[in-house]
Amino acid sequence: MSSFLEQASSLEEDIIDIRRAVHQNPELSYDERETSELIKSKLKEYGIRFKSDVGGYGVVGLIEGRLPSPCIGLRADMDALPLNELTDVPFRSMKPGLMHACGHDTHVAMLLGAARIINMHKNELNGSVKLIFQPAEEDGGIGGALPMIEAGVMENPKVDYIFGLHITSDYPSGSFALRPGPIMAAPDLFKITIHGKGGHGSAPHQTVDPIFIGSQLVTALQGVRSRNVDPREPFVLSVCSFHSGSKNNIIPDEAILEGTIRTFNEALRRHSKVSVSRIAKKICSSFGARCDVEFKENAYPVTVNDKRATARVQRLLRRIPGARVMDRVF
Repeated sequence: MSSFLEQASSLEEDIIDIRRAVHQNPELSYDERETSELIKSKLKEYGIRFKSDVGGYGVVGLIEGRLPSPCIGLRADMDALPLNELTDVPFRSMKPGLMHACGHDTHVAMLLGAARIINMHKNELNGSVKLIFQPAEEDGGIGGALPMIEAGVMENPKVDYIFGLHITSDYPSGSFALRPGPIMAAPDLFKITIHGKGGHGSAPHQTVDPIFIGSQLVTALQGVRSRNVDPREPFVLSVCSFHSGSKNNIIPDEAILEGTIRTFNEALRRHSKVSVSRIAKKICSSFGARCDVEFKENAYPVTVNDKRATARVQRLLRRIPGARVMDRVF
């Protein structure tokens, strides 16, 4: 363990430089061209063979040890978010409207650092390590994982276990939060389009106001959490965007609400979708409007940690001097 920590410490500045380079050049899902090129250049520099354009801009490196199996996969995501960066750090985003606000720049740098250290010890490996740089994680539909799986990332050699992590500012530096079983929720995305009847703001009685109806709906949807779900179940429903109207004295014809539902089990996941659709349609019809309720197809399933693998990781993490290992979720 001490030799690995010493090597990691010696590479710290290089890993920080990679992270900052990626942070300065954020790219959205399905458009991670420059990030992919940087990853490929680093793997080539480290002498690690790889495949590129796997399920999009995905990159897959392979470090082979003395035996072909078992094969362990290490995964990092690489896409950014459509946000303006408001910090004044010298390595802030150089692309207006784009930012690595979710830590994927750090994930890329960490996996490249791990790849470099593991490759130094490849002759000690009784198996192989597959390095999976996944695009399009931020797209909650098809995303990047499924296209990579369909392109064969889990085969040749077959991946026996796969490990990933996500940074968070919720805990102090040096902390690790993990547990067996469900740990990352299924992120279902919904879109509700309210069809009303527009008119002048001075004559609301002649309209079917979608803004007013949408406001009622935002409040009513919180009843899914408080009245339709067992309070012991982890569950989140958030309306995150509300778009309507074009001028301050015109009641529009339409309003669009978009949001997310986070669940840890499939039965509750299905139940919550039915509840959202029912409430939206009933609220709208009660005010004379109609609505379309859409859920993004192929949303990610719940992430469930293997019990034995998680226990072993926890034991290994506790061997790191100063590490704080917590049996919990974010």
